[in-house]
Amino acid sequence: MDDPTSLPTLDDVRAAAARVARHVRRTPLLAVTGVDPSPPGDLRLKLECLQVTGSFKARGAANRLLALDPAVVGRGVVTASGGNHGLAVAWAARRQGARAVVFVPGSAPAVRREALARRGAEVVVAGDVWDDAHAAALVRAARDGLTYVHPFADPEVVAGQGTVGLELLADAPDVDTVLVAVGGGGLIGGVALALPGVRVVGVEPTGAPTLHASLAAGALVTLPRITTAAGSLAPRRTAPLNLALARRHVERVVLVDDDALRAGARWLWSELGVAAELGGAAAAAALLTGAYAPAPGERVVAVVCGAGTDGL
Repeated sequence: MDDPTSLPTLDDVRAAAARVARHVRRTPLLAVTGVDPSPPGDLRLKLECLQVTGSFKARGAANRLLALDPAVVGRGVVTASGGNHGLAVAWAARRQGARAVVFVPGSAPAVRREALARRGAEVVVAGDVWDDAHAAALVRAARDGLTYVHPFADPEVVAGQGTVGLELLADAPDVDTVLVAVGGGGLIGGVALALPGVRVVGVEPTGAPTLHASLAAGALVTLPRITTAAGSLAPRRTAPLNLALARRHVERVVLVDDDALRAGARWLWSELGVAAELGGAAAAAALLTGAYAPAPGERVVAVVCGAGTDGL
């Protein structure tokens, strides 16, 4: 999907903002002051951990389902998720009176499966990693005539995630750099679309350098294995749409190990009272470790993309 005409645009992100405005929260931007250690640069945090269902994923799921014909939604939706996207799809489907089937890998925590069930989703465990669950979900979608809601390789999902960037820019029009955690690449692609002229830098775990490897190779790379504990950042392969957006709009992707993710999550909690999952702490971890080193006076926003306590 390197054809630019097939990719979502800034206008798509703006349309998504209008579509989801009544359904999602406008999350705050927090200035980071009086903390120890003090990260370099002028830092603010975009707190998507306070979003509906606990992550930015509600934006993309809402936009995808609201853009569908209600009759299509009414037949039901299916997805594959390590947790956050599934929760968002279950929430969005329930708001429209539709059923949701969520395939999760065996590595998904029991607490996530329970949360999905509480939101009315049918939960199916398939395989060991997200890619296994994804393959099984596609089979179910074809068999039962359900709409598959991809967590990152979908233009409307990407446009919905991009609404994070529009809010961020409205609150921080002077921003120089935005740091975004990368799983499949839906969030960073959408945010980068919404922020032309702003440096956008991705952050991935060393145990799941999916987009980093594909950018380096200039083509999609399937990782032989995943070793990170950050399940929300752990697909073995991104998709053509997401790689094409990253090649056009993302300056680079930096890597942090799981110890850095845990340290970042503990720092967010102890210094700011922000409970972030390991993946949600990735952008902060990049600053604390120097994986991304801002220039003096550089105005940085780090997106805290998901809530949780797995790093505490």
